[in-house]
Amino acid sequence: MMPMSATASPLAPLAPSPVAPLSPAELTQALDVASGAVRRSLPDFTFAAQNHSSVGNVYPAVANDQWTAGFWPGTVWLAFEHTGDPVLRHAGQIQVQSFLHRIENRIETDHHDMGFLYSPSCVAAWKLVGDADAHRAALLAAEQLDERWQEKGAFFQAWGRKGRPEEYRYIIDCLLNLPLLYWASAETGTARYRERALAHARTTLAHSVRPDSSTFHTFYMDPETGAPVRGATKQGYSDDSSWARGQAWALYGLALSYRYERLPAYRESFERLLAFYLERLPADLVPYWDLVFTEGDEPRDSSSASITACGLLEMADLVGGAEGEGWRDLATRMMGSLWRDYAVKPPSPSNGLVLHGTYSKKTPHNTCRGEGVDECVSWGDYFYFEALTRLKGNWTSYW
Repeated sequence: MMPMSATASPLAPLAPSPVAPLSPAELTQALDVASGAVRRSLPDFTFAAQNHSSVGNVYPAVANDQWTAGFWPGTVWLAFEHTGDPVLRHAGQIQVQSFLHRIENRIETDHHDMGFLYSPSCVAAWKLVGDADAHRAALLAAEQLDERWQEKGAFFQAWGRKGRPEEYRYIIDCLLNLPLLYWASAETGTARYRERALAHARTTLAHSVRPDSSTFHTFYMDPETGAPVRGATKQGYSDDSSWARGQAWALYGLALSYRYERLPAYRESFERLLAFYLERLPADLVPYWDLVFTEGDEPRDSSSASITACGLLEMADLVGGAEGEGWRDLATRMMGSLWRDYAVKPPSPSNGLVLHGTYSKKTPHNTCRGEGVDECVSWGDYFYFEALTRLKGNWTSYW
């Protein structure tokens, strides 16, 4: 496929996909299967965390110290919403205690991923069952994220000691951490949280989207002046490629940003980024792990499809009309593909929900360790379940 030009219009109607939409019967079955899988995994993950990715399609239990730990309790809460099972509620609230302990003791929290950790685990618990400890934990996490703010450049620093010149950067993923601050601002009346979240979103829009509507994973800023320096990757194929999950984070993140601040630029960029993404999808609507690949034997990343489906459904709800219906239809087709060809179904021995995810694939051009390739990944399971729940309707977002 040819790259989209910088001036190509993304506003043309979406081309029909050969993938059939997820039917109402399939949606019910998919929700039932996912909820059953979560229920069966409670003995392993009620008093432990789930590893970021599976090993041979089976997740090991680990300590609650990874950036991904919030996604497992998020699936527990989604399963509780679908079934009403009090055992799932109890398990979710046990997880809340682990997350409260983690933030009170600052256990592996010196980074920006407080939203990934505390929105699906604790904001969810507060919204669903009014858990006061969850409320406290999520507010402490918002304060921790706020401490990552860099005034010069107007962004939340992703990793590393704050202000260290070689670590003066943010990443595209952080758009999904911002809703924790919007929520905390509304809960406490602290305007600073919301104002900084909005500023970070605008910084991301200004620097992380390339002229061809692809995205940088990482962006470095000048610590002395706050001026933009350069884009790079840590997990994509190369600095000038577009990492599939990064493009998906951008799509969902722009939709969420549009919910909290109705800037036309968010919607316009969403449409352009979506056009770039769609041009590079295989026929089954599930991308390879980096959008530089459009065919061949490279690993897929099913998690990117689920994240994108959530973004499509969020934006469809915000915009409505024929355009919203087109995005909803596309999301329904993506979920149909995932359910039919990627979802874990009994009697599989896997304790995950979705196969063929990619955490980080090592290449000569990136710096990642290389792990979780062609495996279940915890965020992939969560966003798959979230997209199904959105399609069911009447869902109050954890974000």
